Amino acid sequence: MALHFTLLDGRLHDRAAFTCGTPALDTYLREQAGQHQRDGIATTHVLADDRTPGRVLGYCSLSAAQLHLHDLQPPDRKRLPAYPVPAVRIGRLAVATEAQGRGYGRLLLGHAANCACALRQALGVRLLVVDAKDERAASFYAAFGLRPTAEKALTLYLRLGNT
Repeated sequence: MALHFTLLDGRLHDRAAFTCGTPALDTYLREQAGQHQRDGIATTHVLADDRTPGRVLGYCSLSAAQLHLHDLQPPDRKRLPAYPVPAVRIGRLAVATEAQGRGYGRLLLGHAANCACALRQALGVRLLVVDAKDERAASFYAAFGLRPTAEKALTLYLRLGNT
């Protein structure tokens, strides 16, 4: 099995068959992800297997974002100007029910971080941000080094590069 990431392609990827156990995440992939991608709101990155490229094993959606300086932990505010800090937001991240427990969530998070770091080369991006759906999701992100903002425990961030 050779896994790969690709942008969502409505002609190739079977969105209707995707289910992850969270109806809102299933509905987003089926009904909104394609439109958001066409409209420049968010891109949806699909994890698939080369043998069955139309089957969505998992996905994450990414968009531009910002955090206010006061939302960062005090040590992370050093050497930053007093205006919003540019970021990439993980809007959604989901793994298909039958593919859960194989580390695909970790792969999707790593892919999102790699995309954010690549953007950092072309424009100012300092953080990767996620709004966790619940405490369980927040714990998942925290296990990979994302830190809660000062104000909202379910909003977490990761500093990018040598920051």
